[in-house]
Amino acid sequence: MSTTTVPANIKSEFLRVMVERGYYHQATDLEALDKQLNDGIVTGYIGFDATATSLHVGSLIQIMILRRLQQAGHRPIALMGGGTTKIGDPTFKDEARPLLTNEVIDQNIQGILTPFNRLIKFGDGPTDALLANNADWLDELRYIPFLRDVGRHFTINRMLTFDSVKLRLDREQPLTFLEFNYMILQAYDFVELQRRFGCTLQCGGSDQWGNIVNGVELGRRIANTQLFGLTSPLLTTASGAKMGKTAAGAVWLNEDRLSHLDFWQFWRNTEDADVGRFLKLFTDLPLSEIARLEALQGAEINEAKKILATEVTALVRGREAAEQAAETARRTFEEGAAAEGLPTIELAAGALADGAYLADLMVQAGLSASKGEARRLIKGNGVKVNDGAVSDEAYKLFASHVGDDGVIKLSAGKKRHALVKLV
Repeated sequence: MSTTTVPANIKSEFLRVMVERGYYHQATDLEALDKQLNDGIVTGYIGFDATATSLHVGSLIQIMILRRLQQAGHRPIALMGGGTTKIGDPTFKDEARPLLTNEVIDQNIQGILTPFNRLIKFGDGPTDALLANNADWLDELRYIPFLRDVGRHFTINRMLTFDSVKLRLDREQPLTFLEFNYMILQAYDFVELQRRFGCTLQCGGSDQWGNIVNGVELGRRIANTQLFGLTSPLLTTASGAKMGKTAAGAVWLNEDRLSHLDFWQFWRNTEDADVGRFLKLFTDLPLSEIARLEALQGAEINEAKKILATEVTALVRGREAAEQAAETARRTFEEGAAAEGLPTIELAAGALADGAYLADLMVQAGLSASKGEARRLIKGNGVKVNDGAVSDEAYKLFASHVGDDGVIKLSAGKKRHALVKLV
């Protein structure tokens, strides 16, 4: 059912962009999908479970695919997993996710919508994006009718062949009956979206291939409708690291989880070999300009990285935030200034009277995940106070450390900084 080679005679703009920019991995019936995309407006969706108050960079490629779909003259649906989040996708997870309450899920949905409102246009027009929530139909399902109407189309034999199930069982990790139902509910989502909105395309990461194929087949069996599936490659960096993860944790899309500067700096730190690929995936720059930038060599490639960081930040956080982050980075990293815009923690005026442990303040400032990690960084000469090296694990900060600009500058490594300000 899959198509892994791309014919040269693709006619639709959406698939051409998907291939040229590196989004394409696999499709269920590429030629038929190409024809449908070329013949008129296609409605396509991607689902996002609400497991946190923000999505992270690993989900950005999926939001960008919805953007590309809309740019090509089609209608995207952003499906919030208000229902499926109550179960948790077991795909390539070692254990079940914690169960969340309805209230927490609703709060998370409000949070994760932030980048969608910047990257795609919602409205009532023929190509305006739709926002849907699968809790609207999954919460209303009656168990016995659902088993009779939908469950009978799934065999345990086949479900056990999916990698997401096999890997969990091979590791002798329990897979609950609750999680086992996830793939059935995701397949049902596709059918329900087709019924409600005429949706005929589901996109997702390559790890979702089995779930997507289930939806395509369910549409054929119970609705006699041809549906299509398309996946993007799972992203890793050139060195093999998982996209969106750093030593400091996840790279969140929302400002309340990660500052504009830290978001910008994540992209600025892109490996040389990834610059061209990420420019294609995460910016709207023309391919000709991207080709020029990725051909830069030596120190010049750093200019391409700054452009990448600024353009991605502009799309996700807004142009003003991107330019402020770029300027803050320039002043901080190139001039050594304690520039405004760095993450800042505020302390009461008398808080440093008896001294405050540097390790504690590093945790407060988000420069380390724990006191133990902070002490290891300090001992390993990885921490500076006001650009001066510190190696004493029990080092304390006093009011005398406050500079003429009214702050103390803390640095972890060469590229992560924060300010301490007395108020």
